[in-house]
Amino acid sequence: MSHFRLARISLILAAIGLNAAPALLGMSAASAAEKAAAPAAEAPKPDTVRPEIYKLVDPVQIKDLMAAKNYTEVQSRLDQAEAMANRTPYEDFVLNRMRVALGSVTNNNAITIPALEAVIASGKLPANEQAQFAQALGTIYYNTKDYPKAVTWFKRYQAESGDTKTVRPFILRAYFFSNDFATVKSEVETDLAANKAAGTRPTIETLQLLANVGAKTKDTALYLRAIEELATYYPTDAYWADLLARTQGKATFSTRFQLDVLRLQKLVMSKMGADDYVDMAELALQAGFFVEAKKAVDAGFELGELGTGPNAAKHKKLRDTANKGAADDAKTIASGEAAAAKSKDGVGLVNLGYAYVTMDQFDKGLELMEKGIAKGVLKNPDDAKLRLGYAYAMAGKKAEAIKTLSAVQGNDGRNDLARYWLVWLNRADTNAPAAAPAAK
Repeated sequence: MSHFRLARISLILAAIGLNAAPALLGMSAASAAEKAAAPAAEAPKPDTVRPEIYKLVDPVQIKDLMAAKNYTEVQSRLDQAEAMANRTPYEDFVLNRMRVALGSVTNNNAITIPALEAVIASGKLPANEQAQFAQALGTIYYNTKDYPKAVTWFKRYQAESGDTKTVRPFILRAYFFSNDFATVKSEVETDLAANKAAGTRPTIETLQLLANVGAKTKDTALYLRAIEELATYYPTDAYWADLLARTQGKATFSTRFQLDVLRLQKLVMSKMGADDYVDMAELALQAGFFVEAKKAVDAGFELGELGTGPNAAKHKKLRDTANKGAADDAKTIASGEAAAAKSKDGVGLVNLGYAYVTMDQFDKGLELMEKGIAKGVLKNPDDAKLRLGYAYAMAGKKAEAIKTLSAVQGNDGRNDLARYWLVWLNRADTNAPAAAPAAK
């Protein structure tokens, strides 16, 4: 999960902790006015702070003491005021507001928490400050890992402020850290549905949270779905590598799609590991796609993954083999068209067409692949459709690629690969950043 943190409590309370000062000054003036002129009989009696308490907590003096970090003196004055008998509810309210300020700047939750709760319960806060104090209290409980209370106060903040977004991520994480994974999953699913309905992308933190729920509950399908969404909206090498590796780890995955996986992996990642380039080249050579093998080896050398280290000689030998095969194939490929056209099975045309695609002769290659599929592929016909679909993608024919890939069926890896090609094809529509942190 990304390092998603709340602001320090002192920042949240900076504007409200000592706002009692103007009120105190106003109350002192109100008391003087009462002596100068008799108030109307029906006027409500204003809240006041008696002079002996006011002398201790004069806001100007308290502000100067706080600025000088003389917190011991501030605490002493508050304690002296607290010791006075017959305090009014409003006097307690003023003292607790000052305790909130003192506790927040000294990181003393033993002072801050009860003072915050008392201030909120007093009923004397303006509506906007009531919500801010609820948020502050939820923040403290979250940071001290009292997640049930954090949820309670964050929800109160939402109800009183009307702001349902600011603390939403922390409510979800509070559920997660409380091991209430069922609630997290349900709530995140609701948020994702809302994103889809609104046509907006989910946040990376939301998707990482869903992935972590899948990991914690050993729900592989949920985890894969979350990683697929991350690869869609926030593509990185790490997400793609994880997605493709775990797809190959499925019990239903067929090893005949190993080369297909590497084709996609080479496209979506900035670079692969040395073993991946070697495997792709060797599998392409076995399948008779010599130019594809050459391109894989060349990419590995260009990126510095091949040609160095203890296997440098093997890499050079593989490159020589691929280069020779590619050169020979360029000379003889056309000679195979007649035999492929005469075959009752269209697989020969499909393979020959894909070989032309690897040579960047897209029109020629796609025409042969289409003819092969139209003739009929007897064994695993959807394999041919998958390869035609991503051949369209490689040729830049997005509409044809999407139509073909969307029709691919099969739970042995075909459907997954078709869907991942669609993710890559639609990547420009997600407005995702170029890079994003990987989920832990």
